[in-house]
Amino acid sequence: MNITNQIKQKALEIGFDLVGITSAEPVAAEYLKAFKKWLGEYCPPDLQYLKDNIDKRFEPDKLLTNAKSVIVTALNYKPAATSKPQLNSGLSTGRIASYAQYEDYHSFIKKLLRRLTEFITTLTVTKPRFKICVDSAPIAEKAIAVRAGLGFIGKNHLLINPSLGPQLLLGEIITDLELIPDKPIKADCGQCTKCIDACPTAALRADGFFNAGRCISYLTIERNCDTEISAELAALLGNHLFGCDDCILACPYQHSAPACRNTEFKYYPDRAKLDLNEILDMTQDTFEMRFSDSTILRTGLNNLKKTARICLANLLKSSA
Repeated sequence: MNITNQIKQKALEIGFDLVGITSAEPVAAEYLKAFKKWLGEYCPPDLQYLKDNIDKRFEPDKLLTNAKSVIVTALNYKPAATSKPQLNSGLSTGRIASYAQYEDYHSFIKKLLRRLTEFITTLTVTKPRFKICVDSAPIAEKAIAVRAGLGFIGKNHLLINPSLGPQLLLGEIITDLELIPDKPIKADCGQCTKCIDACPTAALRADGFFNAGRCISYLTIERNCDTEISAELAALLGNHLFGCDDCILACPYQHSAPACRNTEFKYYPDRAKLDLNEILDMTQDTFEMRFSDSTILRTGLNNLKKTARICLANLLKSSA
């Protein structure tokens, strides 16, 4: 078995659901062009930092000198039992995006990738060099995942694998090892527009662009908590407290996808819905203790409380 196949086999053994290889060559110019157009027209002011390091984002070899290959991995995070909570449930609860119902995936995936690099080092005489990326590094991971054969970018702007759907968390290893690259798969959304139709705020546009400033995930997680949400968007927020799965749950590929099989990836069923009044009464110490291993921590307690107030107001209106 050649080193490329040994790496792929090990990646699956340690808990990833998908693995693919691509070169460290620059990403196709069409992605860079679309990204620059998005930055100019649809990127909110507090996400303008994405303009930094554009060359590194689309040229992996600028993240690691003399890089030859990128190993791309994916972890399926579909909960074992998913159901779409109803706004008119009569309960003062806020909805949490599926990925945030698990432990912080950044740390978990980095741990698996480090295990993979340790294994790769045992396969070579010379010591290979690596750069591990999980969200924090500027890399066009979805475009690179497409090139590595892991799936296609859907109309919901997520990577979709025909077998595993869109609930995938990505991680990459850039290396100076020259490995055998995979080929992109042939699949797409076809004429389906269910994700666009399901988006509560029309952040997903029919022309293919994504208006991030209207996205519930941006509004509840990334938005600067010092800026107010407009009355229109606040009303459309429903009881989304942290993130949004609506475009994912509408995807036909998601319906037939299996649940997460990695039992090491800790899942907290009690995080699917959070009591809004409990959030409003929460102290900073309690917040940090409760969500110490969660991506929910990143939004900050002040922002979470502001969103909780909006969710409560929407629930009161819906029950009136």
